[in-house]
Amino acid sequence: MRVFGIDPGSECTGYGCVETDGRRHRLVICGGLKLPPGATFPERLRLIHEGLTALIGDSRPDLVAIENLFHSVNVRSALKLGHARGVAMLAAVQAGVEVVEYTPAEIKRAVVGYGRAEKKQVQDMVQLLLGLETAPSPHDAADALAVALCHVHSAGGVTRRIADDGRRLPRSWRNWRPPTGSRPS
Repeated sequence: MRVFGIDPGSECTGYGCVETDGRRHRLVICGGLKLPPGATFPERLRLIHEGLTALIGDSRPDLVAIENLFHSVNVRSALKLGHARGVAMLAAVQAGVEVVEYTPAEIKRAVVGYGRAEKKQVQDMVQLLLGLETAPSPHDAADALAVALCHVHSAGGVTRRIADDGRRLPRSWRNWRPPTGSRPS
């Protein structure tokens, strides 16, 4: 399964694609669409859309995971982020790919184990989980990979996981039950 993660932003939009078999994860591509500081906001949105359209087309993911908007003190920043998210979602939908959303706390909890983790902790865990020599850069790319990994690790992630003996694995640890006949007497 290939999951393309997006960390939307009006100055730099992070992207990252991960391929997984449910056990091992492999980096396909990652980076950041750095937008020219002198560009108008509509021009930035066009560049985000065009860039993500090309990247999604090249990566051919099964699914796009995107960071969900959360409350913000600065309304103007939240609106700009909402526009960037909108064109990112449009690029995925136009490519015919399913889109799922995760909050920042869900992403951090799935990747680091703590919903209020720092950016450096997220970068370090992404590096560890993907077996990379260095942490992904810019941090927007690491955040996008974290969004993709969140989907892989979440209950809605890789649902076709199969145990060695052919049983379907549970989608959550809460649903895990020991195999029949292995209970202690």
